Amino acid sequence: MQHTANKIGRWQGAGLLTTTLLGTSVFILPQMTIETASDWAMLSWVLLTLAILPVAMVFAKLSSHFPHAGGPAYFVEKAFGKSAGRTIGLLFLFVVPIGAPAAIIMTYWFIETLFGLSPEWALPVQFSIIALLFLLNYRGIQFSATLQLMLTLIITLVVIAMVAGKSFLPDIITTAQFQAPLNWTPVLGAMGIAFWSFLGIEAISHLAEDFAEPKRDLVPAIMTGTLLVGVIYLGCTYLLIDTPQTDTLSMVSVFDQLFSNGGAYIIGALGVAGGLATVNVYTASLSRLIWSLSNDNVLPRYFQQLNNYRVPQRALQCILVVMTATLVITHYSAHDLEDLIGWVNGVFVLIYLASMLAALRLLSARHQPLVALSCIFCATIAVGLGTKMLYALGLFTIFAPLLWYQQRYILPRLKRSV
Repeated sequence: MQHTANKIGRWQGAGLLTTTLLGTSVFILPQMTIETASDWAMLSWVLLTLAILPVAMVFAKLSSHFPHAGGPAYFVEKAFGKSAGRTIGLLFLFVVPIGAPAAIIMTYWFIETLFGLSPEWALPVQFSIIALLFLLNYRGIQFSATLQLMLTLIITLVVIAMVAGKSFLPDIITTAQFQAPLNWTPVLGAMGIAFWSFLGIEAISHLAEDFAEPKRDLVPAIMTGTLLVGVIYLGCTYLLIDTPQTDTLSMVSVFDQLFSNGGAYIIGALGVAGGLATVNVYTASLSRLIWSLSNDNVLPRYFQQLNNYRVPQRALQCILVVMTATLVITHYSAHDLEDLIGWVNGVFVLIYLASMLAALRLLSARHQPLVALSCIFCATIAVGLGTKMLYALGLFTIFAPLLWYQQRYILPRLKRSV
């Protein structure tokens, strides 16, 4: 999309990335990691943040050198050929049926907390979120990028205020005593869950062409956003580490303990805004990926058309229809949020690993230590996820041979018949 009219800078990009990574999960994932790793949840976040920095740098370098709407799929295609790249592209698309419901369901939890809604409001509110996503994306990403930068600053200030409040009022919430012995299995399991918090680094690579100067701005935008997110999640875990895990949103209880009341309103409002930000960026990046795959004849030409704002509107509408359908299915079927998160993380482990392997070929030799560390990180997260990797491996097993057959036999026949 070389002629996109609306462009963003490094600080807008950092805001987009940070709110994408924080999303709804900033007030939920720390609680889930504590339930998994107990007193050692903070260790999981420290290790995860340190380990993700090389991955973020490699993505930033790839995106700045090869800006393209295809993102990781384009990197893998340049390194290993069209079949491999398009397999990664389809993997990214097929994370929507489980990733979008998970994010929107978490967003609804905050709306429910904020307004005290009864269960029958779940689907109508979730459909309203879908409609809002269309409005936010119809005219491009620049306007929402500015709003999300402001949201990033507000979330950061609230978390800093809560951490400071806990530090100055030790009698209200005591510091956790690390009584449980260190066990690496739950620590890795917590890292596997927490990996969800960094899903979005690759989404910015789909938006590289929306940056005014990708080579100058992408690296500081991605690295600033990633490091800030790690610090914020660590702060939230510190707040919850010795809080009884009795509520769906323990962060609300902590806020009320520190500041007397208002937790439901403050945490609820930020959770709703953060959730919208997360799904908004993924909707924008997925629509551009569908547009790119359509131009490459992997998907129907129907998705090639852009609207007056240079936005792939047909791809956008298709994504939102799929999201709506899967929300209905998940609403009426039994689902476990932790399982949904694990399956999504498994797909992204494969996408990240493929991108890191592509970087071995595409980037200079001086980047190889970073790439090696990134590959080790992906393998470690895969071990932590365990059987939740089966969804991703199943998709790869199906798509890889199908895409190879399409590239080898079907497309050459179509070209000869034209």
